[in-house]
Formats: sequence, C-alpha cells, structure tokens
Amino acid sequence: MANTSFDLSGKAAVVTGGNGGIGLGIAIGLAEAGADVLIAARNKAKTDAAVEQLRGLGVRAMGTTTNVQNEEEVFAMVNMAIDEFGRLDILVNNAGIGIRKAPQDYTLEDWNLIMDINLTGTFLPCREAYPHMAAAGSGKIINIGSMTSIFGHDLVMPYSASKGGVVQLTKSLATAWAKDNIQVNSILPGWIETDLTEPLRTDESFRERFELISARIPHGRWGTPDDMAGTAVFLAASASDYVTGVSIPVDGGYVAF
Repeated sequence: MANTSFDLSGKAAVVTGGNGGIGLGIAIGLAEAGADVLIAARNKAKTDAAVEQLRGLGVRAMGTTTNVQNEEEVFAMVNMAIDEFGRLDILVNNAGIGIRKAPQDYTLEDWNLIMDINLTGTFLPCREAYPHMAAAGSGKIINIGSMTSIFGHDLVMPYSASKGGVVQLTKSLATAWAKDNIQVNSILPGWIETDLTEPLRTDESFRERFELISARIPHGRWGTPDDMAGTAVFLAASASDYVTGVSIPVDGGYVAF
C-alpha cells in the first residue's frame, strides 16, 4: 500500500509572497506534492511567471495582487481561493519585508511598515482563513518566521521583533484552533540565498560579516529556496496532523552551532 502521508493531491493552498525566493520555493514544493496553488503577491509580472511555472507541474495555479496589510484585499484573496478551488486547506504566510539600519536610525514609518507587513500581514490571512478551515474540519497554516525570531540582529531590529511576534502568534493560534483540527506551525529559515540577503552576499562592505556567517553554518553553505520545500510539505500534509505550535529552523545547523 502506498504511503500517502505527504500527498497533497486534491488540496488547495494560498502562498503569500509566493512569486519569488522562499515563497516560490515552497509553492513549487506544494505543487510537486499535488496541491493547487494560489500565489498572492504585489508584483504582477513575477506572479504571472510563477503561475506558469506551477502550471507546468500539472496542477491548477493562479495569482492575485494582494497587499497583506489591507483587510479587504486579504478577504478577497481567501475568497478567490474558495471560489476557484472550492476549498482552502493550506495557508502559507510568507510575505515580508526587511530594512537594514542601525536601531537608532529607524523612523516610526519604517517600524510601522515592517510590523504591518510581517506581523499584521500574517495575522490577517490567518483570521480570514479560519472560518473556512473550521467549517471543513481541518486546515494547515504555515507561518514563515526567521532565525531572527530567536536571535537578535543589530541591523534589522524591527524585522527581528516582527518575526519574534510571528512565532508567538503561531503558538497562540495553535492552542486556540487545535479544537478545530487546524495545525499552525512556523518555519524559521536561516541564511537563504534570496533578494533580501543579496546585499550581504555581494556587497564588499559586508564581506567580513558574510564570511563570519558562512563559517558558522555546519552544513557548509547558504540555503536556497528549494531547501524550504520539504519542511513545508511535511507541515502541509497529514504527516504532521499531531504537530502544532512548533517552529522548525531550516538553517543548515546554524542555530545548533
């Protein structure tokens, strides 16, 4: 008998910020496991290209332009998934932003923008997905935190605070919604090759920091978006039905060193 613990055939997923980087890596992983995927992001051209890539994997895929800070747009995003797929089984909250500055140099506008996208932009999709998952009797929510959820970082103070908040939000939702058979977990990516980390990898002014980071990764390399897919599929599948409220580092051993 085939093991279907990681089979997502017939499931429907929404991935915010899913048109590039970690979000696209996860969306591809979900699609390869059989899930239909709605990508919600703000760059339409990138989203259209990502949707075509997912369709090439043999699943239904579509995209929508969504600002996760906006209640009406998040409501429309969730209802688009319900209208098009007839269900919503998996929600991946990946949309995020980071601004690098010394703590004392952040403006209130900077702080509010980062908190609104990273933390409020995780809460709102969770809230809107909840009634649909509860009515269906099951659901999987995967929030994307960061290693800065558990470590401080001198140049991304609001980002770290927001990602710490994502972990606590995850725990609170997990305890509140367990009765509805909704599992809520988070992934904490380590140093991953994305647009967000590109300056650290290529800017000579960060050379010493880059070398220190690289030397601390036991696996011997920075991660790629593809490295997120396996953990996401596990958390989206029936294999993790008794796993909730946890945060899983995917970092090549960085937090263990």
